[in-house]
Amino acid sequence: MMRKCFPLFLLALLALCSTGFAEDTKVGFVYVSPVGDAGYSYAHDQGRLAVEAMDGVTTSFVESVAEGQDSERVIMNMARKGYDIIFTTSYGYMDPTLKVAKEFPKVKFLHCSGYKNAENMANYFGRIYQARYLTGMVAGAMTKSKVLGYVAAFPIPEVIRGINAFTLGAQSVNPDVQVRVVWTKTWYDPATEKEAAKSLLDVGCDVIAQHQDSPGPQEAAQERGVWSIGYNSDMSAFAPKSHLTSAVWNWGPFYKEMVQQIKDGTWKAQFYWYGLDRGIVDIAPFGPMVPADVQKTVLAKKADIASGAYTVFSGPIKDQAGAVKVPAGKVMSDEELLGFNWFVQGVVGTLQ
Repeated sequence: MMRKCFPLFLLALLALCSTGFAEDTKVGFVYVSPVGDAGYSYAHDQGRLAVEAMDGVTTSFVESVAEGQDSERVIMNMARKGYDIIFTTSYGYMDPTLKVAKEFPKVKFLHCSGYKNAENMANYFGRIYQARYLTGMVAGAMTKSKVLGYVAAFPIPEVIRGINAFTLGAQSVNPDVQVRVVWTKTWYDPATEKEAAKSLLDVGCDVIAQHQDSPGPQEAAQERGVWSIGYNSDMSAFAPKSHLTSAVWNWGPFYKEMVQQIKDGTWKAQFYWYGLDRGIVDIAPFGPMVPADVQKTVLAKKADIASGAYTVFSGPIKDQAGAVKVPAGKVMSDEELLGFNWFVQGVVGTLQ
């Protein structure tokens, strides 16, 4: 009797092991800058930590990965090590991600801020331009010189879109405002970005905004005694006397949603572009120097954007030369926004 029961016991034990000790879903993240930058990669890593807290999930990350061949190597290594889901979080990772995705069809890849898909590769971003518009309103209300400075990374649609939204927001409360742009061609280079901010301060800008990961521009603004607008996360700790607010990311809900969908088998390889309505983007708390009436106006516009009552890129909108690019009554499509390659009227700078 004992011999007959023993095989049954083994089968039951194996079944218990296969269910009770199932492997966790392995999720990898690739970052272009240090997670301690208080900027872009920091914001993504806060989202990773939210995923790490999910049941049956383990996460890992590699930081400060250069775009190009270095990123392909890192992404390939993750795929070879058996990661089930890989998030690649910088624009320049797009083609390397696509290449690796084709070699590992069972792995799910999600690339941030790009536009290429595959059967196992989605791309995603957030409508941070909505938050940019709101921070522009704050900057427009606080400037005395009517000249705002914008330290920009690369002349790609993502950055151009943000500059334009910031400008439109500023002009909505201060029509004569101009926004001067300086390109650094960096995502994370504190010294270069701080020097770029100083060059804008030298030509009379009294509010500095940015599209990089370091707090260098914030520090430059505070050293000169002018205002600043941060990006990615609340940067008030770096310039408490200057920081008005920041356009910020909240990746946790999105990352958890994607991982759960993949685990459930309901995920689709498509383009995900959430905004204020889904809580993926927002603005940081206002600095104490921002007047209550300005805060009230900005928060009312935030509610309108989140509800769909107001659309940032709705006509009429003119380009730098004064030509009407978006007629009255027309709203720019997502396709047009994703291909933004022109500046709105009031921006001083080139696309090079």
